[in-house]
Amino acid sequence: MTGTALLEVAWTDPVTGCRGYLVIDRLVRGVASGGLRMRRGCSLFEVRGLARGMTLKEGLNYDPDGRYIPLGGAKGGIDFDPYDERARDVVARYLHAMRPLIEQYWTMGEDLGLRQDVIDGVIAEIGLLSPVQAIYPLLEDREAATARLAEAFRIEVGGLGLDELVGGLGVAQATLTGLELLGMDHQPNRVVLQGFGSMGGATARFLADAGLRVVGVSDVRGVVANPDGLDVENLLRHRDRFGGIDRDNLKPGDRLLPPEAWLDVPAEVLVPAAISYCVDADNQAKIGAQLIVEAANLPVTPDAEELLDARGIRVVPDFVANSATNSWWWWTLFGDVGADAEEAFGKVRSRMRALVTGMFEVATLDGLSLRAAALQLSERNLEAIQARFG
Repeated sequence: MTGTALLEVAWTDPVTGCRGYLVIDRLVRGVASGGLRMRRGCSLFEVRGLARGMTLKEGLNYDPDGRYIPLGGAKGGIDFDPYDERARDVVARYLHAMRPLIEQYWTMGEDLGLRQDVIDGVIAEIGLLSPVQAIYPLLEDREAATARLAEAFRIEVGGLGLDELVGGLGVAQATLTGLELLGMDHQPNRVVLQGFGSMGGATARFLADAGLRVVGVSDVRGVVANPDGLDVENLLRHRDRFGGIDRDNLKPGDRLLPPEAWLDVPAEVLVPAAISYCVDADNQAKIGAQLIVEAANLPVTPDAEELLDARGIRVVPDFVANSATNSWWWWTLFGDVGADAEEAFGKVRSRMRALVTGMFEVATLDGLSLRAAALQLSERNLEAIQARFG
């Protein structure tokens, strides 16, 4: 589907002068879903693309027999450094300005540069019930649904919250299914991740548990690499809330490389899990991996992806690979899964395996890239949602 966004809002912070944006790409039953990110350089163009990606992500996960009916897509973004001591105040002013839209139309949560606890704290301060309260009129039993989601958010496994783990498991399962479909699952596979925050850290854990060798991880300061494999659990124990790795607690054999070296570490799998547009037409030539799985939003530019595809390097698109976090919120709230880690993990694994398998099948049958195949599947579902709900 093509077309312009339903609503675009530009905001200027009266204190710092920084800019913020909200794009609602589409409403389904009057509601749209998408997170809020904060990073220096965030633009309206970026937020517009992210909102469109949320529409595709929601559509792709449509199950006509499920309790959760996909929402429309939206996204918020603030052009400000999340490490700045004024960042929380900027978020508070932004959310206060967007309050009428959060009340009625926009359900939102954490994204790049922001943590859910910060958003939840600000939402309470400005007098709203929840960052997802726009969906409350669609719930059959709001009290039971919100209690179930709150209980799920309290669950931890191995020191990480369930809300963090489901996203990483989705990316890991997309990776494992992709390797299987490419006939690479019976060989030793090395993986490099750009980003070690909520998505990157959890993805690294599940890939290491599955037997892949995590040989490189990057954060804002550079790359930590080890050709024999990094101790992922050690790195997780020694990272800050933005995914920064403590260099004082590395293991023997771990090497420090500059930030741009994340593409130079030899690996079969590459997982961009941080910023958008980090793989472009120029640096894609460095990539020797056979599979790229987009844990971040929009990490590979369209021209780079075209060049990668011509070289036989497959790219699992973001709106497939990183969709599990979004879906898990709604599966839990609507009651498709309970507040239980194993039940959530089972649902994520089965759903992601089905999505990636279907995408590969369409791509093979129709001679398409993986992205084009996924777009075809999502748009087919969006048409069905449109026919059902208008």
